[in-house]
Amino acid sequence: MAPERKERRGFASMSPERQREIASKGGRAAHEKGTAHEWTAEEARRAGRKGGQVSRGGRGRLTESSDEPATELVSSGT
Repeated sequence: MAPERKERRGFASMSPERQREIASKGGRAAHEKGTAHEWTAEEARRAGRKGGQVSRGGRGRLTESSDEPATELVSSGT
């Protein structure tokens, strides 16, 4: 017996525009409160490097503890 498919509820049932509007209000409130995260240049570089490596379809995948780019082993063929 296959489980019944659940109806979309909450955020999932809203249009992308409505979701963006609500999320934007939360972001503005966090900035006003002073609790919003603001990226440093180094944090942004590290996140971009990690994302770029993971997006290669598994090649050069990083471990959680590594901040350095992964290197691939290349066979010399001899």
